[in-house]
Amino acid sequence: MLSDEGVRHNRNNQRIEGGEDMENSKTRLLEKLASGEAHVAVIGLGYVGLPLAVVFAESGYRVTGIDLDERKVNAINCGSSYIDDVSQRSVQDLVCQHKLSATSDFSVIAQCDAVSICVPTPLRKTGDPDISYIVSVTEQLAKYLLPGMVVVLESTTYPGTTLEIVLPLLSKSAHRLKVGENFFLAFSPERVDPGRTDWTTRTTPKVIGGITPDCLEVAKAYYGRAIDTLVPVSSTEAAEMVKLLENTFRAVNIGLVNEVLLMCDRLGLDVWEVIDAAASKPFGFMKFTPGPGLGGHCIPIDPLYLSWKLRTLNYTARFIELASEVNTSMPRYWAQKVQDALNEAGKPLKSSNILVLGVAYKKEVGDVRESPALDIIHDLAQKGAVVQYHDPHVATLSHDGVEMSGVSDLPAALCEADCVVIVTDHSVYDWEEIRKSSPLLVDTRRALAQALPQPNPGPEQPQEPAIQD
Repeated sequence: MLSDEGVRHNRNNQRIEGGEDMENSKTRLLEKLASGEAHVAVIGLGYVGLPLAVVFAESGYRVTGIDLDERKVNAINCGSSYIDDVSQRSVQDLVCQHKLSATSDFSVIAQCDAVSICVPTPLRKTGDPDISYIVSVTEQLAKYLLPGMVVVLESTTYPGTTLEIVLPLLSKSAHRLKVGENFFLAFSPERVDPGRTDWTTRTTPKVIGGITPDCLEVAKAYYGRAIDTLVPVSSTEAAEMVKLLENTFRAVNIGLVNEVLLMCDRLGLDVWEVIDAAASKPFGFMKFTPGPGLGGHCIPIDPLYLSWKLRTLNYTARFIELASEVNTSMPRYWAQKVQDALNEAGKPLKSSNILVLGVAYKKEVGDVRESPALDIIHDLAQKGAVVQYHDPHVATLSHDGVEMSGVSDLPAALCEADCVVIVTDHSVYDWEEIRKSSPLLVDTRRALAQALPQPNPGPEQPQEPAIQD
């Protein structure tokens, strides 16, 4: 903290002169991290921050979560979890053990040894990266930065953000503290896939890059206590690029298989037959599947961060932009398929009752961010259809200013619908019953095939659903 005279003090309220030798900052911090005595702050308590805070606390650290949403703060302090992947019992136990707490007051950082930043990085309406959350929390953090502190940015962003944005903001307010000597800065991209149980925050390998070698060493000690496998890279820019490559790879391959769907539609071929047969090859092919479009917090957004960064360097990321064009067109394609199906049944789309099954961006979650279901609903409603939805994980939703509530009586809604559109294939659905009860079906996910015996075309291959994030 700062006294009235502007003299900096450490966590023990000992006076720190600007020119004092801080060469032991690293040693003291490493000792606290190794012993588990470190006090950790996690800024941003969403789908990334809360699971991270929990695994840190379970590893022995004392963790304080920071979020401006008082509902999240109150929930955690009451021992309640609002994230599907974090059990209520885990939060309750850690709160009772005084290992986990939450606050909206950034001044708690002055008591901490390590800080992880897990805030959103959306796109602006212009398609440019919005790093305002990163800037805002870094400015707050800088007020309380002390010698012997490690800061790790986890928010997905373009290469250069940690070095060019975060470091100058911290250094400007750091009162002569020097990165790599008095404080330590790194980037470690989040790799959360909501709904998964095979790979968790603890078991998913963690990429880490530091501003300096000492920064990397400290960051590895910080995360190494809580994460099973660490993957060090040479710089923060490399670590930032790793995350963008991961999701660009998926976006481009999803764009490819979605375009294959469009091709097969024109050629009169069954795209699923083609994909399944191709997946029988035991090498040189990874199975991706088409769907209604991209959804979630990463795949629709992250590649555009990279595309934007490259435009500043006079380079066009053609694969990214083409894949984005194909993927964003898929909701319109499926809305047209609904209209075509109704036409074949002798009904107009206008005034028809359409029931959308599943509005979450992927199965088994309640997250609707960037969900293609929202665009499908919007397109159908614009064409005059009366649209309702059912989703066991999403009670209400808001899209383009329209508030909707899910139907409560699914069997009745199926019978009353003129057409049922399957968008998110939650496992709770009884596909055979849906098939029997629905007068007309449009299946964007090949979910109905789950109700039928499937031949085995060959060795099973890894599958990447088009809507997975």
